[in-house]
Amino acid sequence: MRDDLKERRKALNARLNDLTSRLTGIEQELDAPKSRDWEDRATELEGDEVLERLGHAGEVEISLIREALRRMDRGEYGVCVSCGEEISSERLDVLPFTPQCRLCARGEG
Repeated sequence: MRDDLKERRKALNARLNDLTSRLTGIEQELDAPKSRDWEDRATELEGDEVLERLGHAGEVEISLIREALRRMDRGEYGVCVSCGEEISSERLDVLPFTPQCRLCARGEG
């Protein structure tokens, strides 16, 4: 396995672990008992909405990371799933879990 691929796998696994830990914390916060005071409860509900959005975004990223790791296992990592062209290393540096090249992601491919 190329060194850059090993480093990308290592970074993806670290991000996956970080996100999993954060989602556990979000779930615990959402499951925590709520205040009986109406004003406090309203504030808590607003916070819960933010936590739910963060949790959803985290779940989406986890899914993308797991799929990127599966592509690595299959030897397909770094190849656009839409057009089959190679994804630039610059794009993978920024979005290591991306399944598409820049053109396909923009709808130009």
